[in-house]
Amino acid sequence: MKMDWSKYIDRTINITMNENYGVVYGSKEDEQPTFYEIVFKTGKLIESNEEGLVIEAVREGQSFLIYVPYISIKCAEIF
Repeated sequence: MKMDWSKYIDRTINITMNENYGVVYGSKEDEQPTFYEIVFKTGKLIESNEEGLVIEAVREGQSFLIYVPYISIKCAEIF
């Protein structure tokens, strides 16, 4: 099913992801990286295209653009 995401530009969106993993590196050189499951993405919907969505998230006072392919989206809540 196709959805017209352009109606929701500049709205807050919570995305529940399909299984996806990230990595966090320790602060010391000899520490092993920690893998974790990324379950949610939250931010303001900035753009949509044929392949996915671009959302803007703010963490620790910095703004990040995050690209989320449609194939990775399990569920989306729009506020």
